[in-house]
Amino acid sequence: MNGLPRPEYGPPAGVSELIDAAREAERDGRHSVARSRFVAALHRLRGSGQAALSSALTRWIGRTHGDEGDNEAALDCYEAALAIAEACASVVDAAHAVNWKANVAFGRGRLDEATELYHLASSMAEDGEERRLMAMIDQNLGNVANIRGDREEAMDRYKASLAEYRELGVQECLGPLLNNIGMLQTDLGEFSEAESSFEQALISCDGAKDRTGKVLVLVNRTRLCLAENDLVRARDHSDAALDMSTQLGEERWLGEIHKNYGVLFREAKRHALAEESLNRALSLAQKGEDLLLEAEVNRELADLFRHQHRNCEVLECLTRAQMVFSDLRARPGVADVDRQIARLEAEFLRVVQDWGESIESKDRYTQGHCVRVADYAAALALAAGLDPASLVWFKMGALLHDLGKVTVPEHILNKAGQLTDEEWAEMKRHPEAGAEMLAEAEFPWDIRPMVLHHHERWDGKGYPHGIAGEEIPLSARILCVADVFDALTTTRSYRSALSSDVAMEIMEGDAGHVFDPELFAIFKERLPSILTTRQRGATQVESFPALPSSGAFSAVKSQRRPPVRAVA
Repeated sequence: MNGLPRPEYGPPAGVSELIDAAREAERDGRHSVARSRFVAALHRLRGSGQAALSSALTRWIGRTHGDEGDNEAALDCYEAALAIAEACASVVDAAHAVNWKANVAFGRGRLDEATELYHLASSMAEDGEERRLMAMIDQNLGNVANIRGDREEAMDRYKASLAEYRELGVQECLGPLLNNIGMLQTDLGEFSEAESSFEQALISCDGAKDRTGKVLVLVNRTRLCLAENDLVRARDHSDAALDMSTQLGEERWLGEIHKNYGVLFREAKRHALAEESLNRALSLAQKGEDLLLEAEVNRELADLFRHQHRNCEVLECLTRAQMVFSDLRARPGVADVDRQIARLEAEFLRVVQDWGESIESKDRYTQGHCVRVADYAAALALAAGLDPASLVWFKMGALLHDLGKVTVPEHILNKAGQLTDEEWAEMKRHPEAGAEMLAEAEFPWDIRPMVLHHHERWDGKGYPHGIAGEEIPLSARILCVADVFDALTTTRSYRSALSSDVAMEIMEGDAGHVFDPELFAIFKERLPSILTTRQRGATQVESFPALPSSGAFSAVKSQRRPPVRAVA
């Protein structure tokens, strides 16, 4: 409830003035000042019998705690406000308190809990014929639907809320709602409609003197400009948002602002500034425990490093993002995480595949080798019982198994004749070189044993360490089978390609010597279906979720919903 409750007798002298002063401080982002004035007003109510107003003041005090990020203190206030409302049988004030409890759950990512509380608050508000609160709850439920990816429900909720606000003449609530509508329209690629919504949102925020709301609109309007690849206007909106946040001492949206700067500078090819801005956003995300922002910033950093061919750092950033999303997956109610992880894994594969192709570019006889080996190895790994959830990481190891060849001189890689002892020693070092190059990258599933040991032999006569049998990691034994099959069936500098039948005859003679005999038997059994799949052009690597266009400003690039503000 934003207006004062209407008790039978008016509040004591000075209470209304204190409340007005507190709200002015809130609009300017001076939350502690607002809280002190609400507390002073509450003290003046003692003994006045103004229970409904006491409940309202208590939840407004909670709101200032929430605006400063102290959700525990905020929740205590909302619980107290609910108890006061129930004690005086004020169903409307109880509905407001429940709505605020839902807002806390929403802010913590507990979407199921938030939804349940919002519906309860809506039912109570309907009983109390509080249409304005019902409109607010519709808006909040729209936010939940938006985060869950149900855009149709989100827009329906927003439009219902907008119609009710306008019918009631509630101008001060229009800014946040129009901001949310603009965000959704941006995600839908409805850029002109989004521009109109953000423009109306800014006008509404100005009319309500809601400067913190205006910052949020500017943050999201920046995203729209980035989606449209309008870097000049994106910079203008980011500058305005940063200036206003600094003036207000408002830190809530600084992480988003600096993330936007990072994307902006990256696309302007100002890579040093982009890295500085994104690292600042990352620090703010970690400080504020905003895991979604932290994951998104790591993805943007990965994109920056990919443009600079800093491949190990790309993988490190993507790994950090994946770990954050995995942590979020364990939190009830945080939706869309599985899709986020699937997209992230696809990005991993694209980066690693591009890296593998850059490796192959040195060797004119092995183009496509890494992808083919990844296909063969993945099919064998699944048949041998690999957990499908680990498949993406296994494929990364397969795609990067020859990473160390970037250290081998091209004249050795492409030599048509027999290698000298010195040249062979240089070639045999590539597994160790590849493992060394990946030493600093931390993966959720360790791919380095595959890279290091894929040339070991079952009989112990391989390299680099000469280990034998089950001492060789299972992933490397699988990779060895796939690697040799592709080597035999493709043209090399020293011979022409063999048919798959001839290759299998040769390999069968080496089962128990070069290869794990059980794995070779599985591969032999599955080979016809594997080859049929490849002939149809449906490779295992390509079977992962399709990525959007590589343009950094694609409106659908990030599935993370931009910041929203729950209302009450």
